[in-house]
Formats: sequence, structure tokens, C-alpha cells
Amino acid sequence: MTPDPAPYTHQHSKAWLAGAARLVQGWTGTEGERWIFVAKTLLAAFTALWLAFRLGLDSPNTAMTTTFILALPSSGMVLEKAFYRLLGTLVGCSSALLLTALFPQQAPLMFIGLALWIAACTCGAAMYRNQQSYSFVLAGYTAAMIAIPALDHPAGAFALAVTRVVEVSLGVICATVVHDALFPRHQSAQVMRTVQARYLRFLGFCREVLEHKAPPAETELAHLRFAADIAALESGRAAAFFEAAHARAHTRQLHAFNSAFMAALTTFYTLHRLAHRLRQDAASPVPALIEPPLARLAAALAQGETLQGPALAALQTELAAAIAAARAQAHLNADVYVDADGGKPASPHRIDFETAIELLERFARQFGDFAATYHGLAQRKRTQASEPQSYTPKTPPAIVLASGFRAAAALLTVAGVWYWMAWPYAVNAVLMTSIFCALASSSPRPTAMIKQVMTGFLIAWPLSFFTEYFLVMPASGYPMLVLAAAPLFAAGAYLTTDPKRAGVGIGMTLFSAQVIAPLNLAHYDVAAFLNTTLAMPLGVALAWAIFAVVLPEHTMGQKDHVAAALWREALAASTAPQHAWRRWPALRHRFDNRVRDLLSQLNAASGPAPGEDARAVVRQGLTLLELGHSVLELRALIAESGRSEARRALQDCVSALAAYFRSPTQERCGTAVGAVLRAGAAVRAALPEAAAPERAARLRTALTDLHSIYTCLLDQLLTSTSTSPGDRHAS
Repeated sequence: MTPDPAPYTHQHSKAWLAGAARLVQGWTGTEGERWIFVAKTLLAAFTALWLAFRLGLDSPNTAMTTTFILALPSSGMVLEKAFYRLLGTLVGCSSALLLTALFPQQAPLMFIGLALWIAACTCGAAMYRNQQSYSFVLAGYTAAMIAIPALDHPAGAFALAVTRVVEVSLGVICATVVHDALFPRHQSAQVMRTVQARYLRFLGFCREVLEHKAPPAETELAHLRFAADIAALESGRAAAFFEAAHARAHTRQLHAFNSAFMAALTTFYTLHRLAHRLRQDAASPVPALIEPPLARLAAALAQGETLQGPALAALQTELAAAIAAARAQAHLNADVYVDADGGKPASPHRIDFETAIELLERFARQFGDFAATYHGLAQRKRTQASEPQSYTPKTPPAIVLASGFRAAAALLTVAGVWYWMAWPYAVNAVLMTSIFCALASSSPRPTAMIKQVMTGFLIAWPLSFFTEYFLVMPASGYPMLVLAAAPLFAAGAYLTTDPKRAGVGIGMTLFSAQVIAPLNLAHYDVAAFLNTTLAMPLGVALAWAIFAVVLPEHTMGQKDHVAAALWREALAASTAPQHAWRRWPALRHRFDNRVRDLLSQLNAASGPAPGEDARAVVRQGLTLLELGHSVLELRALIAESGRSEARRALQDCVSALAAYFRSPTQERCGTAVGAVLRAGAAVRAALPEAAAPERAARLRTALTDLHSIYTCLLDQLLTSTSTSPGDRHAS
């Protein structure tokens, strides 16, 4: 009897379909995703070009160029950049009309006014370093695009401005519709993946440090990468805000997530630094006392995602029990708890132990808040965040001013060359120089960025000539035009999906869109083509030369500027006006925010393998971060305390620290050390007199902060004499 082949055929078909589905899913998740992006980019570009032809716009290539500029990986990024591009265009057109009205047919005054405007916009672009930065860039060079052609014909400025707004708006509409409607990649999903990766990476980092598996150099690099992660999450959150699918209520939770992460990371660094120092002292009994609670914490962190709800509550309970056991053992150890009555100072080991326990308890509380915020985000729960503070980047003022000066100098230089040569096509060089001086102002490596774009221009130059005169010109009808031009645009769009070659791809698409897309009244002029395509790379080359020659050390993330800015932030933490302390947690967040942002800039400029100089700045930044947080805690205690000897001593301590931050010399560091010692003695003397438990707890926290400050200052002192363990305590 012959068996029925139908079941076997059915099973074979199911297996084949399942295998094909896996192949398709794998392809769409890797290489296919890149080609889908290329297809969407070309669809948006040629749709915008076709509509511009149908509407009879003067420069259809402007609409097409806009779609390439807005071609970004996620729909949220596209929507965010589209909003700021439109905003920058409107502001730039308005400023161009104002300049034209003020200086009609007065070229010198017009260029001086444009230089000042572009300098101001470039300063704004350097200051913000996100898509708001792009809005400033647009406002600057759009004014030049309208005002310069209107020099001889001021009456046409309004028509130029209106046409520019219409063409950009058309490109914005096409790009946003295509990228948000066809195979969209939602930024909100990427943000949640980033949140999850950050949480798990932080747990792994803490576990390795607690288990003594992370060397100091790797710990420094981890803090540098975490600073970059904080900035990247804020950038992704800002883009996700523009998506309809993104719940805007999660914005507060994301702010709270970043804030809780920064607080826990700072406390953990202080705890780790203290534990590392104690382990260097072979005679100290403290490491053996605090090791069981630290080991219990490390074991709990190994649970990863499952550390939530009951497991997190169990961790808090077990950690409290381990800390209580450590305290009981410490009381039995004569080297730790020595009778401090009769004017005897407290045991140095006791101060170490109490500081370590206080930091461990503080980290446990902050980690609990951080974990609760994370799981609320991961499970899409609407949790109420108490006054979450947003993350705001800040660029050192010297770099901001240098960026504006470079942009103004570049514009005036190119304008002078244009006037001297009387070359009408030099206007393209003026625009390219203005654009890339502004765009590169927020880049940590501006010359490398401009080089990549320049490479794309040079690659596209011969290819554009061939495409224009051998493929597009003979094409009959719009479909043939698309087939003729699509390969070059597809190559550029594909390169933009590779992070290492994205600048080359951007240069290819921008250059090609400017010279290939025909006008409504097609006009082919080889001489005009060569002049235009010569002026554009020359303008980009001049922008590179400006960054290489004019204040080359004043660029984003330059280590010397970052180091100086870190000291200024520490000084600001110790000298803020007293009336502001009604909201001192906001100022603490602001300090943490600024320091992390400066470290993020340093990370972007240093690359994956920072040199020793950059590592030294990282170490200094982490020390100042610890000092600043301790100073903020002391100032909060001073603000809520009445007149007393302890309050006066703490005020003197903060004043001495402010003087040290203002001028970090060895002499002032020694003065600050003495002030910390006196403050520690005064606070410990006031501790038995504290009637309320809350007051006693605040004084103990102050002792912990004073001890952290003291040990940090000892690390800063460059002396040839070693300090004995008994002298290394603030109280």
C-alpha cells in the first residue's frame, strides 16, 4: 500500500515557509533595513521633485535637497528635524528681509550685518548641540541665501523668501509623510531599548566593581561612557516626543530615569573610591567589616531584570540585616569603636566604617528609586515623578564665542574674495562656507567631519557630470529622469546608513541634488555646471581651513576647556545665592547635569581610546563631581540650621572650598583641608546635642560628606611626604 505523500508535502511546505520567514526577518533586521531606508529616501526625494515641477516652483532642487537632509533612521528624528528646519527657515527668511530693508544695495553694510547674524546663530548652534542647534544653523545660512541674491534687486527679496519657505515646506511634508507612514521605525521603541541596555549595563558595572573585577582605568572609561549615554538618551527622548505613538507622559519618567541614574552613579563612585582606598591599608579592619553587605549587594545585582517588586524589597531587607550585623561586629572590634569621651578624637577606623555604611545605605535608597523608575518605564506604568529635572547641555563659553567668530570671519573672508575676483559663482562658495562653519561648530572633530563631506563632494563631482549630461539630459519624461538619477542618489543614501561613512554619503546626496535636479525650464550649460561645481567644494575647503587655522584648540570637547569648565561648575555649586536653596535639589541636579555633559563632550572628542591627558581630565571631573555633591549637601544643612558653632564652621569650610575652586593652588587646598578638619570637629561636638532624630541623621550625613571632601583634597595635594592613616580623617 502506497503511503499518502500529502502529510509529508504539507510538513515540508511549513518548514520551508518558516525558514523563508526567518531569512526575511534576518535580512530586514540587517542589510534589508538599510535598503528600505534607501527606498524611502528616494521615494520622498522624487515625490518632492515631481510636486515641485507640477507646482511650477523656481528651485525644485530645494525641495529635493530638503528630503535628503531629513533622511534619518527613525520617524521621530525626521519629525524633530523637520520641525526645526521649518522653524529655522522662517526665522532666517525674516532676518533676511530685515537686513535687506536696513541695507538696500549697500554690500559692505549688508555683509557686516550678515556676519553678525550668522555669528550669533553659530553661537546658538554651538551652545545647544541637538536639533535645536540645527534650527540656529538654518536661521543663519537661510538669511545669506535670501539676502545675498537680493543685493542688486532688493525688491525681489520677499518673493525669494516666500519661494524658499514653500520649497522647504514641500520637502518637509514629503519626507515626514514617507518616513512616518511607510515601514516606520519609531524612536520611542529605540528609546526603550536604550533604557533597558543602560539599566543592565549599570547593574553589570556595579557588580564587577563590587566583586573587584574592574581595574581603575576601566572604571574611568565606564563613567565616561555613562556620561555619553545620558546625553544620547536625552537626544533620543527629544526625538521621540514628536511621534504620535510616543506617550508624552513618559517624558517626565525619562527625565526622572536620567536624574535617578546620575544620583546613584555619583554615590556609587564615592563608595567605590572609599572602599578602594581602604583596601590599600592592610592594617584597617574596615574592609572585612563592609565586605559582607557589599557581597550581598553584588549577588542581588546579578538578578538583572528580575530584581523588582518583591525581589527588590527583599534586597533592601537583607541589606539592612547585613549592615546591622556589620555594625554589631564593629562595636566588638576595639580598633573601630574606641571611647571618644574625655576629649579623645574618634577612631579613624570608626570614621571610615561609618562613612562607608552611610554611603552604602544612600546608594541602596537611590538604586531602589532608579530600579522603580526603570521598571515603571519598561512596563509602561504611569508613575508620578516628583519634579523631574530635564537634561540640558551646556558648551563652555569660550568655545561658543570662538565658533561665532570663526563663522563671521569666514563669511567676511569669502565675501572679500568674491568682491575682489568679481566671480558671480562665488556666491555658492559663500553659502557652503557659512553652512559648514555653522554645522561643524557643534562637532567634536569639525575638520574630520568637513573632510568626509568634502570627500563626498569630490566623488559626486564626476558622477554628477556623467549623470547630468549622459543620462538625465537624454531622458524623456519624468519616469526616465528618475531611472537616470536614482543610482547616484541611492549610492549616497546607502552610505549615510554606515556611521563611519555617513559624512561621505551626505556630501554625495547634497552635491548631486544641487546640480542634477533640473529646473522647470531646463537649461543645460556646461560652463555654468563647472563653475557651480567648482565653487561648492572651494567653499567647503575654506570652512575646513578656517577650523584648521582660526582658534583650532577652541572646539567641542577640547580637554583644556573641559577641565576649566569643570572647575567653574564646582565653584558655582559652592557660591550660588542663598535664596536659591529653597530649591537646592534642582541645583544639585543642575550641577550633576553640567558635569556629566562636559564629560560627554570629552568622550565625543577623545574617541573610543582616550589618551592619558583625557583620562586625567576624567579623574579630575569625577573628583570634582564628588566634591560638588558634598558641598551641596553641606550648604543645604547650613540653610536649615540655626546659629551655632557647627553652622559657622561649615560656612567657613564652604568658603575655603570656594576659594580653592576659584584658584586651585596647593596653598588653598591646604587651607581647605584645615577648614574641613575644624568643621568635622564642630559637627561631631554638636551631634550629642541634637534633640530630634532627623537633626542627628543630618549631622551624621554631614560627617560623611566632610570625610569625602577631606579624602578628595588629600588626593589633590601634591606633597612628597606621606600621610599616616591616623591623620587622614576629617573629624
